[in-house]
Amino acid sequence: MATATYPPPPPFYRLYKDYLQNPKSAPEPPPPIEGTYVCFGGSYTTDDLLPSLEEQGVRQLYPKGPNVDFKKELRSLNRELQLHILELADVLVERPSQYARRVEEISLIFKNLHHLLNSLRPHQARATLIHILELQIQRRKQALEDIKSLGMWREFLGKEAMWLWGQNWLWFGCANSCRREEAQRLLKESLGTLDGQ
Repeated sequence: MATATYPPPPPFYRLYKDYLQNPKSAPEPPPPIEGTYVCFGGSYTTDDLLPSLEEQGVRQLYPKGPNVDFKKELRSLNRELQLHILELADVLVERPSQYARRVEEISLIFKNLHHLLNSLRPHQARATLIHILELQIQRRKQALEDIKSLGMWREFLGKEAMWLWGQNWLWFGCANSCRREEAQRLLKESLGTLDGQ
C-alpha cells in the first residue's frame, strides 16, 4: 500500500455529488473501525490504552505495578531532573564534548514524567466531570431559588399590578392606544425593577 503525506481524497467522494438534491442517494456511512488501522503511514489502534514504557522502548525509572504513589514518584523524578540539569550545566562548562549522555538522561526522565502524567489523565477526566456536574447542580438549585423568590414577588405584586393596570386603563381611556401602550411599558418597567432586572 502506497502512502503519501497528503493523499488525494478517496474515489468514493463522487457518490455524494447529488446529495444536496437527494440526500438518500448517498450510501450509508461505513461501520466504525475496531482494532488496528493505518492512517497516513502510521499504525493506530481504537483501544484507548496507554502503552507501557517498555512497549515504547524506554527504560522505566519508577516502580512497576498498579500501586504506584504518583505524587511521590513525580516529586522524585522532578528532583532527579533538576539534578541532571545542573549536572548538564556543569558538563557544558568543564567538558563540553560529553554533554550528549546527560541530554539522553534528561530525555529519559522527561519521558518517564510524561508517562506518569498521562497515566493520571483518566483520573483527571473523572474529577473534571464530577466538578462540572456539581457546578450544574449548584446552578440549577440557585435558579430554582431565584424562581421561587420571583414567584413570591409576582404573587405579592399580582393584585397590586392588576389594580394599577385598572387605574391606568380608567385614567387613560380606551380611545388613546398610545397612552395605553405607555402605561403597559411603565408597568413592565416597574415589575422589572422589583424583580431586580
